[in-house]
Amino acid sequence: MANIEKKPVKIVETVLRDAHQSLIATRMTTDQMLPIVDKMDQVGYHAVECWGGATFDASLRFLKEDPWDRLRKLRAGFKHTKLQMLFRGQNILGYNHYADDVVEYFVQKSIANGIDIIRIFDCLNDIRNLQTAVKAANKENGHAQVALSYTLGDAYTLDYWKEIAKEIEDMGANSLCIKDMAGLLTPYAAEELVTALKESVKLPIDLHTHYTSGVASMTYLKAVEAGCDMIDTAMSPFALGTSQPATEVMVETFSGTRYDTGLNKEALAEIAEYFRPLREEALASGLMNTKVLGVDINTLRYQVPGGMLSNLVSQLKEAHAEDKYYDVLQEIPRVRKDFGEPPLVTPSSQIVGTQAVLNVLMGQRYKMFTKESKKLLMGEFGQTVKPFNAEVQKKAIGNAKPITCRPADLIEPQLQKLEAEMSQWKKQDEDVLTYALFPQVAKEFFEYREAQTTGIDPHKADKLNRAYPV
Repeated sequence: MANIEKKPVKIVETVLRDAHQSLIATRMTTDQMLPIVDKMDQVGYHAVECWGGATFDASLRFLKEDPWDRLRKLRAGFKHTKLQMLFRGQNILGYNHYADDVVEYFVQKSIANGIDIIRIFDCLNDIRNLQTAVKAANKENGHAQVALSYTLGDAYTLDYWKEIAKEIEDMGANSLCIKDMAGLLTPYAAEELVTALKESVKLPIDLHTHYTSGVASMTYLKAVEAGCDMIDTAMSPFALGTSQPATEVMVETFSGTRYDTGLNKEALAEIAEYFRPLREEALASGLMNTKVLGVDINTLRYQVPGGMLSNLVSQLKEAHAEDKYYDVLQEIPRVRKDFGEPPLVTPSSQIVGTQAVLNVLMGQRYKMFTKESKKLLMGEFGQTVKPFNAEVQKKAIGNAKPITCRPADLIEPQLQKLEAEMSQWKKQDEDVLTYALFPQVAKEFFEYREAQTTGIDPHKADKLNRAYPV
């Protein structure tokens, strides 16, 4: 038999970011991460995703930690491994669009503090919202990976994915990620998609998915066989459910084949041992809910991400209308169609879901619009793949003229103004960025930090925190 050319699949480890974001509401602390960093550094990972996404907000809001400090500590520990973050395009790590000067400065500081790979995505796949971040990453000699928010629908044909991938390559991205945040990508569809993208672009392709619908490991297998270069996995104690497939399982799957990862299995076993008690602790305290550990095939039936489903349940519970669950599930695709068929990922998933709940509870569609629905229909988040339902849009925004340009073109530079507003708390350059994204939460954190350094009784510091409700 002829020698088959080796093509080791690269592994991106998510245990320090998406895995705990998906399973324990992003509550892993820096102190819980640091003791195992040296061992993780010996594995041979392509990269460790450890920052961005919801970690920034959660560090400040719930853990009273400086996210920049976490990044610097992780960078000091990982001497041989690339560090990766998730970045929401023009939204950075927040929920609104920011001016270009803030986006550029955030990218610059992320790379300066230790990030190698910035994974940049937009909730509408409006690539105009990615340009500033990609350019900034290129300028800082970082690796700009652009992620396509994967979804299903009439507009999302293979040609659509091929064309948008080509535009991303032309934009200057260094690699492409298929970001399947809801676990909708089935094995043979993945094979077809990766094959098509490989024909369309020369960029390395990374596949990111979640185990929510139960097919993710098989999806990875077919994707890798079709030429996918990298896959995102999580150490087994924080894998499966709404997280990623388990690292050790995928390493074992490809062991001895042309796709053999070459990762250090002994080191992986020790890392799993380290995280196991953290998982037990999270289960015992109720931080890890067993609901997020199962398989939810409704994800494929209704194309709704797992996190969004649990959100709907709690909204209906509050309204004493749990019997309306299936009505809402049927209303979601209708609202999504009216709203231009966007992918359902932060913040579009929350906008579509909440509007569907409102429509059902009111007993009449679009009797009332949320503030966010109006913003979306106004074009404040960018352009959707399909046009909005003109009637619904008119009802929401009246005679207002919708935005058709790149939304950030309408935002004046913000950095100087932000610097002036928060100068009294500034201890490091990065503080202005923390304040830019979450002004109220940042202010509360700066007050807490001040109290800690001046040696005020921590109970008084806690009181101080409560004085600034989020």
